[in-house]
Amino acid sequence: MSDHTGTIHPPDGRKVRVNRRNFLNRTCVAGAALAAAPRTVFAQAAPDVRTRRLLDVARREVERNAATLWRSDMVGIADFGLHSSLPRFHFVDLEGGRVESVLVAHGSGSDPEHDGWLNGFSNLPSSWATSKGAYITWEWYEGRYGTSVRLGGLDPTNDNAFPRAIVMHPADYVTPAHVAEWGRCGRSNGCFAFGPEVFPQALTRLMGGRLLFADTLGIGPAGEDVTMPPQAPVNFETVAARNASRENGWQTSPDAQEVADTYRQANPAVVF
Repeated sequence: MSDHTGTIHPPDGRKVRVNRRNFLNRTCVAGAALAAAPRTVFAQAAPDVRTRRLLDVARREVERNAATLWRSDMVGIADFGLHSSLPRFHFVDLEGGRVESVLVAHGSGSDPEHDGWLNGFSNLPSSWATSKGAYITWEWYEGRYGTSVRLGGLDPTNDNAFPRAIVMHPADYVTPAHVAEWGRCGRSNGCFAFGPEVFPQALTRLMGGRLLFADTLGIGPAGEDVTMPPQAPVNFETVAARNASRENGWQTSPDAQEVADTYRQANPAVVF
């Protein structure tokens, strides 16, 4: 540490006076030597088509939400245009230009047939559906599924994310073993659920004010466009009313207190 007189104060309390002119001259000489030295150029393979497309989406969404985000080094992209048996959640490293992909679940309200394809998005409370749009990741907390990460919706299509308690959390139904047995992932109540072995990556890479983006992009493994099979439309108002009735029933069942306590732990933003 130094003061305005040009004196450096080492941790042991000694004072060492520095000649600023000599210091600057030496710095300039060193910089010139480095500039004149031969440079080694390392060849770097260009990203593949899928990586380029995902990087473009990530950059676009970061720019669109730049005023809200705290960090923009890593972006999570959930491509719900792909079947749930495929790695369709992408950790997009904007600084390194790399992408890593894992399994992720969608909401049961968005897939009433439970065939692994998303029928539609909804922002309605109690719809148990996935919502489309950009999210900001907030802090982690301990809930029903263990460590989870709260999310805030940044678009009109997902601005109920926080009151709906849409979060990132681990789940046993989002694993390669589950897919091998059932041909698809299980479904969440609208949350972004990851396998227990993957969730720590989502926690450390994305929490703390980073961007998560969800849409039906349909970007295949080779960067090709994937067309979803026709999906029946969902009456989300009816679904939400039915689910709200179930949620109310939980509070009047014989073990209502235990169920309510568990639900509150998993959904701390819900007011009963």
